[in-house]
Amino acid sequence: MKKKLFTGLSLAVTMAVVTACGGNDEGNTNEENNGLLDNNNQEEAPDNDGDGNEAAMEDALEDEMEMDMPEPDTEDLPDVVAEVNGEEIDQEEFLMTYEPQFQQMAMQSQMSGEEVDEVELREMVIDSMINNKLLIQEADEQGIEATDEEMDQLLSDLAEQNGLGSADEFMAALEEQGTPEDEIMEQVAMQVKVDQLIANEAGDIEASDAEVEEMYAQLEAQQEQSGGELPPLDEVRGEIEQEVISQQEMQFAQTLIEELRSDADYTIYL
Repeated sequence: MKKKLFTGLSLAVTMAVVTACGGNDEGNTNEENNGLLDNNNQEEAPDNDGDGNEAAMEDALEDEMEMDMPEPDTEDLPDVVAEVNGEEIDQEEFLMTYEPQFQQMAMQSQMSGEEVDEVELREMVIDSMINNKLLIQEADEQGIEATDEEMDQLLSDLAEQNGLGSADEFMAALEEQGTPEDEIMEQVAMQVKVDQLIANEAGDIEASDAEVEEMYAQLEAQQEQSGGELPPLDEVRGEIEQEVISQQEMQFAQTLIEELRSDADYTIYL
């Protein structure tokens, strides 16, 4: 239960990474597959137990699923999808966030049998992007800057959250998606500023014993439902305290967003 960064507010770079290599451990899958390939290279004996056939069938099924994956309908998107306090969100910026989200939803729809509601998804994505834009504008207005140390730390934290071994691997995963390094660093700098803005708004937050115990009880109940078991509270108190603080900070973030939206001049063109 590591402290959650405010990347949950869905800057495009973090959303893309979660879809590409983190949210469902896809990044780890690549590492695991590399290990399997190494083992297979070392053991090239004939496969007499049928495992090779099963693997081939699984690969064929995965290929078929990829071929059947629907594509988002983007033909009717305007060049400018929204304007926030005179600052535009253009089609390219929107698609950086929308397309990974669509792909994730499409994968889920294949399992559920339900089609992706693109209208609803577009509304959700642009709404989130407007929130982000307002937060970044407020951070700039307050003169908040992102230091190199803060950016390096965020990259390392994101790499860990997405199951990658280092910030360099995280950057490489994004670049494989076609996102240039300078664009990644720009997004990371914006995220650092948003994190700092919300931390400033929240101020010093402490988790009371009652809040920690309540959070522990909730998590313990969840674990019991799934057949798991939490360590004793004394062993995880620090992590539980950080989780409580993180949730309180997120509440401050939501309050700030509501205030900014109430005073903002924004238009959606979707």
